[in-house]
Amino acid sequence: MPDGGQNFPALVLNADFRPLSYFPLSLWAWQDAVKAVFLDRVSVLSEYEHEVHSVSVSMKLPSVIALKDFVPSMRQPAFTRFNVFLRDGFTCQYCHDRLPAPDLTFDHVIPRARGGRTTWENVVTACGACNLRKGSKLPRECKMFPYETPRRPNSWELQDRGRAFPPNFLHESWRDFLYWDSELET
Repeated sequence: MPDGGQNFPALVLNADFRPLSYFPLSLWAWQDAVKAVFLDRVSVLSEYEHEVHSVSVSMKLPSVIALKDFVPSMRQPAFTRFNVFLRDGFTCQYCHDRLPAPDLTFDHVIPRARGGRTTWENVVTACGACNLRKGSKLPRECKMFPYETPRRPNSWELQDRGRAFPPNFLHESWRDFLYWDSELET
């Protein structure tokens, strides 16, 4: 394939037809999707028009697949930089600017130099300018307080936040599977 197949990712759904995760959205490279089809681990729900060929087989590339075996979701979300950004809505908790992930960092509300720990309850999303301005000061010393008190989110909260941040590329065949559990407008 001229583009290496990067334009043909497959949306991966759990056995209950919900995405495995919203962020990062569960996507597999076309090669992994085709392998899973041949190993009978997934059901193909939708296909691209593009085909791949081997000596004996020709098939359309899967665009939406569902796992045959249900994978339970994690009860507690992992403490990762991306999940902190997602919890905080990709918004600096000091100046309230909404920025793309590469322009964000995280800040220890109680700085590590002052005994602060790297936990859900002490880390917030910050832009570089605010993080630099706050430095190793306590919030009361620099009068910089987070808009929201940092806390551990649950998996459902992160999924709800994730729905508000769709990826740059949404194939039309995915739309019915990504938003089917959203509330309909009346």
